[in-house]
Amino acid sequence: MPQPLSHKKQQLYLVLSGIFIVNALLAEIIGVKIFSVDALMGLPGNLTAGVLIWPVVFVTTDIINEYFGKEGVLRVSYLTVGLILFAFLVIYATTLLPPAAFWLDANKADAQGRPFDVDFAYRNIFRQGLGIIMGSITAFGIGQLLDATVFQLLRRATGGRYVWLRATGSTLVSQLVDSFVVLFVAFYVFGNWTLEQVLSVANANYWYKFAAAILLTPVLYLAHFLIDRYLGNEATRELQQEAAADAAV
Repeated sequence: MPQPLSHKKQQLYLVLSGIFIVNALLAEIIGVKIFSVDALMGLPGNLTAGVLIWPVVFVTTDIINEYFGKEGVLRVSYLTVGLILFAFLVIYATTLLPPAAFWLDANKADAQGRPFDVDFAYRNIFRQGLGIIMGSITAFGIGQLLDATVFQLLRRATGGRYVWLRATGSTLVSQLVDSFVVLFVAFYVFGNWTLEQVLSVANANYWYKFAAAILLTPVLYLAHFLIDRYLGNEATRELQQEAAADAAV
């Protein structure tokens, strides 16, 4: 028995929202690590580890925008912000718990035998995330609003054609702001970086996102193909028309 459109629409939004939320949350947690691109690939620059999976969030944002409109994007974005806040409150609370003596003793040295305070490392790593979350929530809110708005502006300007243009264009505009804001707030306002370090890493992060947005264009088209097959041509047109009409209001 065929599933009604309302059920398929609900299932699609649930799956896309799940992908969006889990990758956004993971990016926040792992974003405290800055790694050397030179040591990894022989290219200049440093990147935050969180930036590696942000392209998944970009693609998912554009897909949600295509089928559920700006309101659909903002709805899941607000939910994500709330869940990220909850996650970091829980993480911060765990840094206040007194460590067990046997745990400290079992981890009192690193692999080379040097003295190591595992509780200090735990607190230091996860509390860095508190600055990142302030920067990320600020940048995330601005970036998602920009992304959803520019996507729909380009959609109307092109008459619904050129998926790659509205997806890539909206990402490049929103992430130009996001890449700087998140690092400025997290590591300059709440951290100990110089403005020069912020600009250097923000520049590298942005160009990585720029390249990823271009390279992931085929993935976007594949996602559209699979979703269109799942929904059916008529239902796809109906959803896209609703999304476009929603943005025009």
